[in-house]
Amino acid sequence: MAFATRHFVRAASSAAATAAAKKLIVKHVTVIGGGLMGAGIAQVAAASGHTVVLVDQSDEILKKSTKGIEESLKRVTKKKFADKPEAGAEFIEKTLKNLTTSTDAVAVVHSTDLVIEAIVENQEIKNELFKRLDKFAPEHTIFASNTSSLQITQLANSTTRQDRFGGLHFFNPVPMMKLVEVIKTPMTSQKTFESLMDFSKAVGKSPVSCKDTPGFIVNRLLVPYMMEAVRLFERGDASKEDIDVAMKLGAGYPMGPFELLDYVGLDTSKYIIDGWHSLEPNNPLFAPSPLLNKLVEEKKLGKKTGEGFYKYK
Repeated sequence: MAFATRHFVRAASSAAATAAAKKLIVKHVTVIGGGLMGAGIAQVAAASGHTVVLVDQSDEILKKSTKGIEESLKRVTKKKFADKPEAGAEFIEKTLKNLTTSTDAVAVVHSTDLVIEAIVENQEIKNELFKRLDKFAPEHTIFASNTSSLQITQLANSTTRQDRFGGLHFFNPVPMMKLVEVIKTPMTSQKTFESLMDFSKAVGKSPVSCKDTPGFIVNRLLVPYMMEAVRLFERGDASKEDIDVAMKLGAGYPMGPFELLDYVGLDTSKYIIDGWHSLEPNNPLFAPSPLLNKLVEEKKLGKKTGEGFYKYK
């Protein structure tokens, strides 16, 4: 009996070791999209020792991205290495050595372990990108999208690697925000899911897992909350100023819902709610807002245009 037990334990340990050996350890990362999110993801990946290639359509965009990363690293080092400026300078140098840029996604994915897409929130454009890269990336390469509103399953279906496809939803600003939502579709393999969880931890984040449901966890709760605030204002039940004050002082939120809408961008919020409404037209949480639609039509998109629900100088 003792022999059988020892044999079982050894067999179980061997199986676990084999499974661990098969799990992909991400070393080389390709980030598609040099905007705030893509640059932030590239920064934390490079800072944690990964070899990173940041890809966008032009050298001009990439120069702006690289400059933003350098400035962000300086802010990080001021806090992290306040008493050790030499160590801070070394940290910046090492991080930037791990980072290169390219305007040719096809040329760089042939040697990558993980592709993270962080481009415009447009289903067709994302599908076309993944379909094209799928032809050139190695078989082992995992594809992930940073989308906050689109279905990961639909993106995965544009490729032949549905089992090596998942969601990695980072939060803005990426270097500061600790959370990553790791999204597993019905087709995502356990090996892929574990690799994405491990990668998230390796870049210093706290990952949470979620199925491929609209908005995942944070936005599924946050967007309907913001939309209900708009409806409350639309009905004339309270002013937007009082609603913001109430949620900051009563719920302890750092920003009120209208301040947050202006920060996120009214066009972004409208795009998300419109997409969810098309998926679940009978869900009252996803009902469009006439006021939000009007502001977007008038190009009053929030802080980035100088006016949204509030005016900004």
